[in-house]
Amino acid sequence: MADFIQALDPSKLVLAGTTLSFVTSAFHAPVYNLPIFLFGMLAQESQDAIQSLRAFTMLLTGSVVYDIIWMSRNSQNWFVKLVTILILIVKLPTALAFATALQQRGSSFPGLGIRGNDLSGPTVWSMPGGFTSNFGGRDGYQNVDEPAPGPKPLSVPPSQPQPPSAPPQAPPQAPGAYQNV
Repeated sequence: MADFIQALDPSKLVLAGTTLSFVTSAFHAPVYNLPIFLFGMLAQESQDAIQSLRAFTMLLTGSVVYDIIWMSRNSQNWFVKLVTILILIVKLPTALAFATALQQRGSSFPGLGIRGNDLSGPTVWSMPGGFTSNFGGRDGYQNVDEPAPGPKPLSVPPSQPQPPSAPPQAPPQAPGAYQNV
């Protein structure tokens, strides 16, 4: 099945869907099919437009549900119904071909947890803010049961004499009613 999907030409599938959608646009038919397929024609031409390809694939997949709802709620003549069913049939391999093309380019569907060639979901999560190197737990994280590492003592080289310690000074008194007693 995967070899069949990889052998499909996404540009020809989008062209077929655009042509069928254009034929039905003169009749009482779903109005969203032609703009979606036209967007797909533009998106598939650019090699750098991964976000556009992802958006087209999601729109095309979602419009399958809208086609089924539209056909169940609207009665149309046999010709429009036949072409609408053909469009629905063309949408399925088109969406699969574009999803395969996205995976070959190294892209993913982030909201669904589907990445390049890995359908098992995310396995690595990094904490924001650079907290991974501050603690000594597993892979840089501190475990819940471990005590936090304390500060390292300041070491002075033994060859230098240490300055005499000055007596502690009292903090300055604040003016007004907020004085410490």
